[in-house]
Amino acid sequence: MSKRQSDYLNSLLGPDPAAVEPAAEPVTSAPQPAAVSSPDPISPPLSSARTAPGMTLLARESALARIAAGEVKQVTQLLLDPARVRIWVGNARHQQSLNEAACRDLIDSILAEGGQKVPVVVRRVSDDPQHDYELIAGTRRHWSISWLRANSYPDLQLLAQVQSLDDESAFRLADLENRARKDVSDFERARNYRDALKSYYGDRQIRMAERLNLSKGWLSKMLSVADIPDWAVSAFSGLGDIQLKTCYPLAQRIKAVSQADPTALKRMQKEAARLKQEQRSRLDTGQPPLGAAEVADALIKAAQSPSQEQESLFAADSVHGRRALSVLSANRNGATLRIHAGSGASEAELLSLVEQALAFLRSRGRGLAD
Repeated sequence: MSKRQSDYLNSLLGPDPAAVEPAAEPVTSAPQPAAVSSPDPISPPLSSARTAPGMTLLARESALARIAAGEVKQVTQLLLDPARVRIWVGNARHQQSLNEAACRDLIDSILAEGGQKVPVVVRRVSDDPQHDYELIAGTRRHWSISWLRANSYPDLQLLAQVQSLDDESAFRLADLENRARKDVSDFERARNYRDALKSYYGDRQIRMAERLNLSKGWLSKMLSVADIPDWAVSAFSGLGDIQLKTCYPLAQRIKAVSQADPTALKRMQKEAARLKQEQRSRLDTGQPPLGAAEVADALIKAAQSPSQEQESLFAADSVHGRRALSVLSANRNGATLRIHAGSGASEAELLSLVEQALAFLRSRGRGLAD
């Protein structure tokens, strides 16, 4: 218990301060232990609860009643060895994505402030001889302290707040923290929701939405994104690219062809393999990766049969072998050109293809200047 809380309780339970004679000598307080106790945020300020000489019995009884009702609680914070703290499997963050670059801002902040200031949330475990605690929230802080301990700062410890939580409560707490984190992708959260739906909510989406205070429609879309198969995920440059707005149409398309059109599904799988290879080639040559919108559009387009594509007067592919530009129509009022997303063509290449299209139209007597 903290000194402030101890003084508070002593003032409640001890004799009237006015009746106590002053001590002959000052009393030296004992050193603080490694565990740090602090009042819960919902507790009222203890300074206002301290009693002046002559505190009435009624006031003391009222304060004791507040303690018994749980209005004043003790929250324990500990300094832990991060190696003794395992990561809870229910956390949404993809642990493999954590590295020095991803955590550099947090590492610099910890060094600048002389240590970790915001505690992680842990719970005790008794079934693992290698670990004493399980991390519920704060994986970046855990990773950063672990990295610093292995890189010239071996005395740093993990500041942790211990809570008693069941799995469903732990999931809700971790989800609240991750909602404010931009470095947790929609796909990571979606997969986390899918697992939690079965484990904690009996596959009842309405119940889960109510417990998490989420829109039922939004949760349904997130669960659809969670079902994007691994072969499609591999076509993206990283999990961070798979966001709800971009990839929900892709998730719908994959689900539709999986149920009704095996041939279209194979075309999508083949295109995903080609995109995966191109992403790897771009990484090796220092080129920027294909964007999420390009990848999603290319996969959706691959599901279309040749008969579904609009017949064009002129068509040209990019150097990557994908359709980049088409001339859909040309008449006295002008020409309609379509620039295809996901072709991988640069602006310079597209301008060159436009020139080729105009030359084609002139050769057919449909030039814009005719």
